[in-house]
Amino acid sequence: MTGRKRKPNGPNRSKYLSLSKGCERTLIRIGASPGNRSRGVMRIGGQVIPVTLGRGGILANKHEGDGATPRGMFHPLRLWWRHDRTARPRTSLPVRAIVPTDAWCEDPADRRYNRSIRVARDAVGDRLMRADHLYDFIVEIDHNTRPRIAGRGSAVFIHLARENFGPTAGCVGLKRNDMLRFLAKLTTRTKIVIG
Repeated sequence: MTGRKRKPNGPNRSKYLSLSKGCERTLIRIGASPGNRSRGVMRIGGQVIPVTLGRGGILANKHEGDGATPRGMFHPLRLWWRHDRTARPRTSLPVRAIVPTDAWCEDPADRRYNRSIRVARDAVGDRLMRADHLYDFIVEIDHNTRPRIAGRGSAVFIHLARENFGPTAGCVGLKRNDMLRFLAKLTTRTKIVIG
């Protein structure tokens, strides 16, 4: 007899199928809209959600400051969330509340490049606690993390879109209700394919 597991028959079969289905990885695809490189669509199963992209469109060879959304396959790592503005959303991702000292290192010369950092309240940098609502929800993805290469792009997130649904600096933006539906489907095993 081989070591392969056989699917059970009889009354236990439906239980096996539901458990198997729950362990599947969700695949999410994001692509640009024809004729507008800073607008796109996100496809989750049969759902199509409008998104905003970087002003530079989708590029495979992303560099710091080019305004492009990176092409590739990524996984969500965690949700950063403004607990002072909204209730904790439903998600299977690890969740971290944003505090005033949270920021992201975008300096390619810094050893902490493309990592979350803590800074003094009066320091400059890409702060995660913003006056606008863009970063009320931030999905951190594994772009340029292993290996982390200086200058290949930092702080690429999936976050809320601007009120005018304008382009991002290289991230993916969603409307608030779409973000909440998106978060409910995410796990750290989800594959996000951009491009």
